[in-house]
Amino acid sequence: MKIDVLSIFPDMFKPMTESIIGKAVQKGLVDFSVTDFRDFTNNKHNNVDDTPFGGGAGMLLTPQPIFDAMAAVEKKAGNQGRVILLDPAGRTFNQKVAEELSKEEHLTFIAGHYEGYDERIRELVTDEISLGDYVLTGGELGAMVIIDATVRLIPDVLGNHESASGDSFSTGLLEYPQYTRPADFRGREVPPVLVSGNHAKIAEWRIKESLRRTYLRRPDLLKDIKLNEQQAKLLAEVKIEETNNDLI
Repeated sequence: MKIDVLSIFPDMFKPMTESIIGKAVQKGLVDFSVTDFRDFTNNKHNNVDDTPFGGGAGMLLTPQPIFDAMAAVEKKAGNQGRVILLDPAGRTFNQKVAEELSKEEHLTFIAGHYEGYDERIRELVTDEISLGDYVLTGGELGAMVIIDATVRLIPDVLGNHESASGDSFSTGLLEYPQYTRPADFRGREVPPVLVSGNHAKIAEWRIKESLRRTYLRRPDLLKDIKLNEQQAKLLAEVKIEETNNDLI
């Protein structure tokens, strides 16, 4: 199996050369590489993050360095493999997922930092995976957990199979999509409301898209939330819109 990781903290993965995974690498069962996507920035300060459109706390990873780093991985390996984004909105990691991933020939992990990702980065991704309902400072530790649990299931790495599990949120809802500069990245445009300057509309859009993402990806979370009048109205709109989308 070939495993690639995109991270701005490649030294965090030095422990992966030890123990069982280190032995798997030595045996030639695993080819493990880490790419520092900061090396692919095209700005003079080598920044990989920027402030979110529409305002808000924290910084978001910009799309350009990650898109270009991914292109370099693909060129070197011949393919990107299955691309995994460490994100609390993803499906929860467990032993079944580890078994599924262990059958792949190539896995690429995007380990983010800061507040989150520009939404367009998700276009590169085949899988969004979360360790569980808690927050880490970055995706590196999550990637290492998934890699460890997956590699040990590869034939000849271990003689047996064991288990692993995981779980994500403060508001009870999944986070809305976020975007940062540029507003138009290779034809992929930020939703107009976020650059409108209308903060009331931005706030409403974020609530609605948070409800939409939760409704589509983790509807079970809605069972434990008491929606206010505005949220209930917006969720009703989301359900109508998604039903109409299914009919198209």
